[in-house]
Amino acid sequence: MKDKNDLSLLIDADRVEGVFSEVKNIVSLIHADYDFRVLDHVFTDIVKLFNGEYHGYRKCNTEYHNLRHTTDVLLTTARLFHGFFIEGHIFSRHMMELGFLSALMHDTGYIQTEDDCEGTGSKYTKVHVERSIQYMRDYFLKNKFHMDDYKKCSRIVAATHQSIKHCDIPFESDEERLMGKVIYTADFLGQMSDRYYLEKLLFLYREFTEGNVPGIRHESDLFENTIGFFEIIRQRLETEMGYKGIYMRHHFKSRWNIDCDLYTAAIMKNINYLKYVLDCCRKNYRDMLKRGDIVKKLGQLELLNA
Repeated sequence: MKDKNDLSLLIDADRVEGVFSEVKNIVSLIHADYDFRVLDHVFTDIVKLFNGEYHGYRKCNTEYHNLRHTTDVLLTTARLFHGFFIEGHIFSRHMMELGFLSALMHDTGYIQTEDDCEGTGSKYTKVHVERSIQYMRDYFLKNKFHMDDYKKCSRIVAATHQSIKHCDIPFESDEERLMGKVIYTADFLGQMSDRYYLEKLLFLYREFTEGNVPGIRHESDLFENTIGFFEIIRQRLETEMGYKGIYMRHHFKSRWNIDCDLYTAAIMKNINYLKYVLDCCRKNYRDMLKRGDIVKKLGQLELLNA
């Protein structure tokens, strides 16, 4: 029997238009007359970009950092905005828009240009934030967006870099700094609460391998390290980012009449199951990852590349 409070049951995360519709619903709960024209335009372009339909770029070929992840982060950002609003903190409309643009573009650095045919976008893992900021600069110039807004977004996206301390980023205002924390938080809540998170770690390992990320020699290393990684992220969210589960609890209570922080609940389900797999089935952990036929898909890819 499925849990009625299962985060994955509220919105079909694989339907990007449905996710975007929910984002708009949430924003309308904060600002009933919000102007969506810029967000509509950018969302359409980002979907085209990841699908290989945007001039000058190849289709996204990273299976972990893909369009699904981007729209997950977008939706998580909107939910955080709503939780902050109920708690009494209202972002300006302009800053909300910059936050949404940053969420949509924060992983564009994985996309290869059309003349870049060697390997996959995974090779840019260690520099994807810098490449995302460069993509954003080109996009803002092409669409004649204000370059001061680009500078704000560049600092917000820089805040998603795992190795950069927020105190070292020269944010212009407290609101902009808080937005950087929101997007960082949405990035990790969105991915670690994904119903397929554990299965997708198999794809993340492939990205890390091609991107020459140190410390991960074998696929199993990533699963074992994820437990410690989760603890590091949880501490950073609570201390440096100031994240409180009450924000999400406010949102789900107001929007769905569910008095629970469904993100934390989903993440703990993933982490607890991962602990079980490592404790009981370490040697055949792939057999325990059955969602989404991801293991089967990966096996097919491995056969093709053998």
